[in-house]
Amino acid sequence: MADSDDDDDVPQLSSHTLAALQEFYDEQQHRNTDPGEDNKYNIGVIEENWQLSQFWYNEETALRLATEAIMAAGKGGRIACVSAPSVYQKLRELKDEDFSVCILEYDKRFAVYGEEFIYYDYNNPLNLPEKLTPHSFDIVIADPPYLSEECLRKTAETIKFLTQGKILLCTGAIMEKEAAELLGVKMCKFIPKHTRNLANEFRCYVNYDSGLNSEVNYS
Repeated sequence: MADSDDDDDVPQLSSHTLAALQEFYDEQQHRNTDPGEDNKYNIGVIEENWQLSQFWYNEETALRLATEAIMAAGKGGRIACVSAPSVYQKLRELKDEDFSVCILEYDKRFAVYGEEFIYYDYNNPLNLPEKLTPHSFDIVIADPPYLSEECLRKTAETIKFLTQGKILLCTGAIMEKEAAELLGVKMCKFIPKHTRNLANEFRCYVNYDSGLNSEVNYS
């Protein structure tokens, strides 16, 4: 048991400083969980959490991937975004289009999106609500949070459970072999970009005839 005299060596914050800190934390919590209706679906309105390996796409990439998902899903199609919140947000901005979408995400801040939010932990890939029936989505777009075989393998279980067939995977170029083996996807010409520069080269992979292969990347 520590000597009680040790407590004297611990710096004590004044009540004024503690109040200021609490106000800061309250503001941060409000900002992260209540983005407001006007900009509710803007990319970046919910900030990246690097501890959760979150890196948002830039506007151009999010729009390109959202447009691709809409085209692949078809009129009245169903789209599932697995660990790809910035694509989900861009899809919801395109609300005039005829499709439905949901977001499967570990970060509970995205619960602000109501019934379209589904809590998801890739460590339990098939622990999903009953409303997500097998093979009920026309396309699944997924961005596993970590560049590891284990993470991709577990996320692949979820993808294969949800999709009717079409898969759009976004992950590192170093995962090309594993992506092909686990999901039968091939690397596209289009190169996704993020709001921040990443150390690892990032690519898109699909298992269908995709518009992402009809163009080179624009920088």
